[in-house]
Order: sequence, then C-alpha cells, then structure tokens
Amino acid sequence: MLHNEPPAVLVSLFPLRPFQKPDGEETRLPDIIERKKGVPAMTGELCRVLIVDDELLIRQGIKHYMQWEKEGFTIVGEASNGREALSLIDDVHPHIVMTDIVMPVMDGEELTKMIRTAHPDIQVIVLSSFGEFDYVRSTFQQGVTDYILKPKLEGELLLKALQNAADKIPSFQLVKKGQSEEASAASYLKKWMDGFGDDMPEEKVKRLFPHAAFFVMSVRMNQKEEKRRYVKEDIEKQLKQSLPDADCYPLSFQGEYASFFINMDVTQQQPLLQLAQKIARASTELSVSISEPFFEARNVKDVFDQEKEYLKQYTFYFPDQFFFYREMLPVIQSDAPPFDMAVCAEKIKRGQWDEAFAEIMLHVDHLSQNYLYDIQEFKRFLSNVVFNVTLLAEAATEKGAKFSKDKYAYFAAIDRADRADEAVGQLTGFLEEVQKTRQPVDQTDPGIKKIMDYIDQHYSDPLTLTDVANHFHFNPSYLSTYFGHHNSEGFSGYLTKIRIEKAVELLQQRHISISAISGEVGYADHSYFCKVFKKIKGMSPSSYRKQFFL
Repeated sequence: MLHNEPPAVLVSLFPLRPFQKPDGEETRLPDIIERKKGVPAMTGELCRVLIVDDELLIRQGIKHYMQWEKEGFTIVGEASNGREALSLIDDVHPHIVMTDIVMPVMDGEELTKMIRTAHPDIQVIVLSSFGEFDYVRSTFQQGVTDYILKPKLEGELLLKALQNAADKIPSFQLVKKGQSEEASAASYLKKWMDGFGDDMPEEKVKRLFPHAAFFVMSVRMNQKEEKRRYVKEDIEKQLKQSLPDADCYPLSFQGEYASFFINMDVTQQQPLLQLAQKIARASTELSVSISEPFFEARNVKDVFDQEKEYLKQYTFYFPDQFFFYREMLPVIQSDAPPFDMAVCAEKIKRGQWDEAFAEIMLHVDHLSQNYLYDIQEFKRFLSNVVFNVTLLAEAATEKGAKFSKDKYAYFAAIDRADRADEAVGQLTGFLEEVQKTRQPVDQTDPGIKKIMDYIDQHYSDPLTLTDVANHFHFNPSYLSTYFGHHNSEGFSGYLTKIRIEKAVELLQQRHISISAISGEVGYADHSYFCKVFKKIKGMSPSSYRKQFFL
C-alpha cells in the first residue's frame, strides 16, 4: 500500500442545488425533503460519488472502469483515509461513498459508523479483500449498501453496485447522459467555471436561467478555517430565503473566499444590495462585494475572476469598509503622474529633504486613492523609496548606516501589510526616523503645539492626517513632514499613542466593555483596535485589564 503518497483531492465547486424537475420547474431543497415520504422526484443531476482508498492505483483504476457521466454518475472527490473523507463530505455532498476497509489514520469501519450517524442518507459501498470478512460483516451491521471484492472489481460489477445504491437514495432518480434534464443549472455553471460548456443551446440557457440579469457575490471570510464552511452555508441560506424570486447557487468555496451566482431581474437588484450590506455589517470578519450586472451566463468565470481580484483590492485600500459595489465607490481620479526618483534624490543631495519627502508622500497619497492600483506595485514603490532614501541617508548623515541594517525590517513589514494604511505607516515611520538623524526634536514650535492640542481634543473622532491638514490649512504631505520634524513620533504614531493611553484609562472602569472602549478612542473596527493595542502594550486589552485592574 502506498501509505506515504500525498492525498489527491478533487473538490467539486457545487453542492448541486436547487434541483430541477423534468419540466424545468425549480424544486428547492425543502420540497425534496418533504417528498421523502411520497413520490420520488427527478433531480436532474448526476449521482455524486466520493472514492476513499489509501492506494492511489486502486483510486485511479476505479475512475477508469466506466464512463461515469454516461451512466449518470460523477466523481466529486477522492481521499486516502477516513478522516480526509469526512472533511470532504460537507463540501462535496456525495450521494454515495465507496470506501476501502483497511486504511491508515481512520479505517473504513470507523468511517462507516461516522457517516451513518451524521449523514444517514449517504449510501456506502465497501471495497474489501478476501481476508477482511470480519471487517465487512461489521460494516454491514452499520448499514452499508453493498460490498465489492477488490480482486473481482471490474466495470460491470461496479456499475451494478452503484445503480443499486442510487436506487436506495430517497427522492433521487438516476439521470443518464442523453436524458432531457441531464444538465442542471448548477452542473452547467461548473462547466463554465472549468472553461467548458460553450456548446449549450441558447434555449436551454434561457430555460435553466430564466431571469435576464446575473450577479456574482464574492465574500472574504477572515474567520478561522473551521468556521468558514458554516459562514458560507449561512450566507447561502440567507440568499435563498431573502431573494425568493431569484435563483441562487454557490459558485466557489476556496480558502478564505466564497462566491455565489445570482440570476434575477435586473430591476430587482436593490434587495440584493441591501442583503449584501446586511451580511457585511453582521461581522467585521466579513467583506462582501457585488459585481455589476452581466447578461450572458457563460461569462460567469470572467466575472468571478475579476470580482475576486477586485475584492482583494477593495479590502486593501478601504480597510474599514466591508461592503463594496462599484457604483457606490468613489470615482478614481486621473492616474498619478510618474514619480522621478532621480529628481527626488537630487533634491535630497542638495539638502532639500523636506521638499523631497513631501513629494514622496504626495505621490503615495495619489496611489492610495486608486483602489484598482496593483497591490504589489504599490508595495514595490514604497520599498523602493526605503531603499533609495537609505542610500542617500548613509551618505548624508552620521547615523545613516543604521538604516542600512533597518531597511530589511521595513521591507518585510511593508510586504506583510494587508492594509494600505499599514504599508504607508511603515514608510512614514521610516522617513520620520531619517528626519530625526538630521535635527533634534523640537516641540517648542507654537504651530506644532496647536496641532498636538487639536489631536488631544479630537482623538475619539475618525481623525486622519487629511482632516487635521484641512483644519490648519496645510497640504497633507507637508503636514506629515512638518509634524515629523518637530515631534519624536510622526502624526500616525502620536495619534495612536494618545488613543492607547486613553484606552488604558478607560480599562480601569471595569463596567465599560472592550468593544465600547474601542469606539470611545476612535477605532470603528474592534478587532483592529485590539491588534494595535497588543502591538503597543504587548498584550490584548482584556489581558491588560485582568493583569493591572482586576
């Protein structure tokens, strides 16, 4: 047995719902459940099979014993042991599990028990060798459908066992290739997502997708991996319950991203946008985007790819926003003019540090306003500034050699940043450190005193550098440089320090919740507040309260 082989897992993108009746009328899952006691309904879908065997050659052999789709079956996944199989079942929703008996980690007997308990409608076919009769007898006591001896495994016997198992599935009718409802809406979505299915007749497209407009909803889930499946299922449930006049299908579920396909009348898109906003507001761990309507179902893969990439961009440039629809986003201004680093370097060499740094920050501000600007290009520009300014600082200041050692830490921090403001904060901190090597800290300047007083009074507001600059009639880039000249911390660092100090004061009042404190000190995102607090104080707000104030 090839116990050391890497598991080969093929995960279907679609739990194939809703089902289709022969006349094309939609039959939703609750209807199917109700019919378990009555007349079976044709589902219009292929029977989904999960193969579980620790021998790669056996799995490959099973896959080539017959023409699966022609006979009405499809392999939705494979696993090399029972534990892998259990983790796949909730994602691929098999009708039948075909499992070996003797496997490492979790054997077929234990897997059968788990399936009977958690998924009683799934039919189980056991594969065994001649010497494993006691195991087979035990699995029959657990309610397996059939068994096949591996030495006698061949196409006709395999097909008969599968057909017998399919006959035992409640409310399911096996649909072979060539029958009128062979291609359900979900199966064609899968084909389009895989780059196939362009030969589907237009009249069938219109029958399976009766509404004029299509949307893709993309969701980014920042929860732990084990919670994501439940979040995805809850969103799917909300879509079907809240949009009864639309047809909604899960489209993809990979890592932290889930996507859904919605077919509806374009004039009814407002309820969809409202529902998406509701889902996004329910948790700061979710970010949701809705595509603009498109009118060819075959274009789903292109829209899916584009929307997933857009959602990455949106969450990077709008870290405190959780719902995105292109028409609701600010209009992107004209592209920032190319930045000439050579000209900037000449100004630094002539001692015009303030002007050079102001130009750098102005360009960074332009780039950060373009939420479709490539994230890696944005980070590369910031890192390039750190690199070039480091070289110039080494040549111009006695302490410049320090930055040659520190630059790699800045490179790494910029690269790790998952928010634009975090990346810019690293660059700002670097430039402030460079400025400190040029002149001593001076807080006696009356202008800086007024600015600091203003921050002290308005720290609980959603205060930004631009807000303060507008109040004092400064250019934001100039204010950043000016503040860094006259204070040991830059603007962002000083504002963060004030907020965390105020948070510590509030933590002493034990009746105020951590969530309320985050709002009191100017953080709309509770999880981000906790992250910043831990970075400054070395522990979470709740741990800090327990250690010092309880």
